[in-house]
Amino acid sequence: MKRLKTLLRLIGVVQIVLGLLYLFAPLSFLALLGHTTPEADIAYPLGMLAARFLAYGVGMFFIARAPEEHGFWINNMILIQAVDLAVGIFYTATGAVGLALSAFPMFNATLFIILLWLWRPQGATAVSRTNTVGLVE
Repeated sequence: MKRLKTLLRLIGVVQIVLGLLYLFAPLSFLALLGHTTPEADIAYPLGMLAARFLAYGVGMFFIARAPEEHGFWINNMILIQAVDLAVGIFYTATGAVGLALSAFPMFNATLFIILLWLWRPQGATAVSRTNTVGLVE
């Protein structure tokens, strides 16, 4: 369980760093990565995206305290990483994004998917009443 807790904290750090960059320096961050710099008004939806990165990042630290109680949220992070990977594959395959920009994020997504899947607590596929208050009755 220690390795899962460490992984959850690592994912939390990655999410928080991305959240802070997209909140405070979204256009500069995109330019630093090598993306085309969008118009300034795109910083607004990127700031809203940052809120989700930050919330899930902080959440990963909470989940890491007792992963066996938070299978639903661990599975959600697997889903997030799977969508990230699928988007990376799609935009790389269509030529919209070069492999130089997408390889590292796709590698991270793949690694996180595999490790979260292998290390998640037993029974994580079942929705627990304790971690989905109001969703299951």
